[in-house]
Amino acid sequence: MAGPLAVNVKPESFDIPGFGKIYVSGALTGLFLAEDTKFPGDRSDLADVSNAQVFVQKVDGEFQFFIQAGAYSLPALGSPYLTAGNATTDLYGPMPQAFVKFAPTASFSIEAGKLPTLIGAEYTFTYENMNIERGLLWNQETAVSQGVQANYTAGPVAFNVAWTDGYYSQRFNWLSGAATWTINPANALELVVSGNLGTTDYSKSLATPIYQNNNQQLDNLIYTYTSGAWVIQPYLQYTDLASNGAIGVGKDTTTWGAAVLVNYAVPNTNYNISGRVEYITTSGSNTDGSANLLYGAGSNAWSGTLTATYQSGPLFTRAEVSLVQASNTTSGFAFGTNGTDTSQFRFAVEAGILF
Repeated sequence: MAGPLAVNVKPESFDIPGFGKIYVSGALTGLFLAEDTKFPGDRSDLADVSNAQVFVQKVDGEFQFFIQAGAYSLPALGSPYLTAGNATTDLYGPMPQAFVKFAPTASFSIEAGKLPTLIGAEYTFTYENMNIERGLLWNQETAVSQGVQANYTAGPVAFNVAWTDGYYSQRFNWLSGAATWTINPANALELVVSGNLGTTDYSKSLATPIYQNNNQQLDNLIYTYTSGAWVIQPYLQYTDLASNGAIGVGKDTTTWGAAVLVNYAVPNTNYNISGRVEYITTSGSNTDGSANLLYGAGSNAWSGTLTATYQSGPLFTRAEVSLVQASNTTSGFAFGTNGTDTSQFRFAVEAGILF
């Protein structure tokens, strides 16, 4: 949870003799979304379930586990909207995350299953993030992967290494590593290095974009400042897709991105104001064999998002406005029903309960 939303600190629990305490919690949330330049198949406005999920977990002892089950939608800036029914079916299924964990010591653990990604500064599901919709940089990243991950903490530094199928491809050729240095209670710095060590020459589902899944590099540098009412998180992102005849890429294609996420907790109230500004640029052109990683080869875009959140106990509501502006786009790959518009404004409201 990146905040400002907070989970139930006293979830339902029950003891299994000889096994330990099991916690049960969940998220039931709804979403309204409106946009001015809709993608083909989108509606100008819609209402949908954004989360109808239950979490079951064991968080102590040598043997632990986490199971997340239910429906979800994953709204993201600059992308068509998938309804919860389609997202649940076409992405990660009705159990989007589930893993077992062996923790023989307080500093070392290993886990296996359907894992949350190590990559990026934004998490997969709406309630986990400062904003309702994830950003343009998130669109380039893995979200849920299947595989195994080891975790080790040495003083102020935490290390994570994962061997997975990347973008949920079921071909296990992705290696990801993260090192997080907690400098002091207010400052932390994280380096993430990852990439596909082979070639995955197919797209298994909407969760497996073939170009992104073949990135030889997908790296982040993330800084987090937390003090009083403020959380400020700037980060950088770099991706490198090598030329590869098996997937139709004739020239190395890269992306560079930068973002700043900010949250301000209004003193003595239940309100938070969150903002995000980001920019991403891609290399190449439509005539040199480069891949289309955004809105046509060589395109770029920036976005701005502002979200106001109110939470009282387990109940919350939040409203959001966002704008994406693209340039150097290719006709048919940008916004609007014809793919020729270069900007998109969205308004969203989400409300629900984190029980």
